[in-house]
Amino acid sequence: MRQADKHLEEKLKDPYFKELYELEEQKLDIVKHIIDYRIKHNLTQEQLAKRAGVSQQHISKIENGEFSNIVTLEKVLLFIGFKVKLEVVPLSKRIKEQILKMQSVKMHPQTA
Repeated sequence: MRQADKHLEEKLKDPYFKELYELEEQKLDIVKHIIDYRIKHNLTQEQLAKRAGVSQQHISKIENGEFSNIVTLEKVLLFIGFKVKLEVVPLSKRIKEQILKMQSVKMHPQTA
């Protein structure tokens, strides 16, 4: 196993890190759909932006994983045949407790 894989495996034991990592994986999947669409249809970021009704800068930000504007993301995804689905899901009690414990240790390492 490569050193990076070992490091990631260790980091994923932290439930807070794991949740954020899974979110990044979801974002990467969205970015892949957008880039695949652009490549398949031989479009530049600017051309896609015009057709989707957003700026080229927004396309660039989205393709770099910056989803600060969900409405803009939705416009782009609707244009390429997808939609945004946001869902708030409660954490299990066990995961919530682990996250709170890990965050407390990070904030107050001397008490750990």
